[in-house]
Amino acid sequence: MATACALALAVMSGTASAQTTLAPVNERALVTGPAVHVWTNGYGECWHSGFGPAPSPNLVCGPQPIAQYVAPTRAAQPAPVVVAAATPQPVREKVTLDADALFDFDKAVLRPEGRAALDAFVSKLQGVELGMITAVGHTDRLGSERYNQRLSDKRAAAVKSYLVAQGIEQDRVRAEGRGEAQPVTRTGECPGAKSANVIACLQPDRRVDVDVVGTRTTQ
Repeated sequence: MATACALALAVMSGTASAQTTLAPVNERALVTGPAVHVWTNGYGECWHSGFGPAPSPNLVCGPQPIAQYVAPTRAAQPAPVVVAAATPQPVREKVTLDADALFDFDKAVLRPEGRAALDAFVSKLQGVELGMITAVGHTDRLGSERYNQRLSDKRAAAVKSYLVAQGIEQDRVRAEGRGEAQPVTRTGECPGAKSANVIACLQPDRRVDVDVVGTRTTQ
C-alpha cells in the first residue's frame, strides 16, 4: 500500500503542472492547489478529487465565459408628425348697408329685410375671433343737422342691439352716428328741395357702415 501511494505521488509530481485556470462551478470535484488553481495532467485534463461526479472529458477547466446580457433593442419609433397650427389671419372688413333696406324712410326700427341683411352679415363672421365691430349711421341732407344726427345715432344703436341679440358680445360692438356730415353724393348732384326725385337721388347717403376688425382662426 505504501509503495502504491508513493508511486501515485511520483506520477502526480512528474506529470502534473499547475495551470492558472479559474476553477469551474463544481470545484469540489477537482484537485486544486493554492489560490484555487486547478491541477491538470500533461494532456491538460483536470484531476478529479473523487468528490461529486467526474467532469466531462471535454470540459475545459475553469468556469466558462458568461455571455454579457444585452438588453433587447426596440424598433425605432417613427418620429411623431407635427402639424403646424394654422396662423391666424387678420381680418378687416367694411360693409355698407343701405339704410333704406334696413329701415323705413325717416325711421330707426329695423325692417324684416334689414334683419335678414344683418343675419347674412353675422353668418360671415363664423371662424372670426372678433376684435371690434363698429356700426356708423349716416343720413342724407334733408332735415335739420341736429335731427339727422339723432336719427343716425338711433339707427346705429338699432344695428348694435340686433347684433348683440344674435350672440355677439356687447363690448365688441360700438355704435355712433355722423348725421349728414359724410355724404356719398357729390355737392350739387341732387339739387332742390325735398321731393320724391331728390329723396331717390340722395339714397346712397342714407346708410350704415359696419367695420369689422379681428382674426380668422378657421377657414
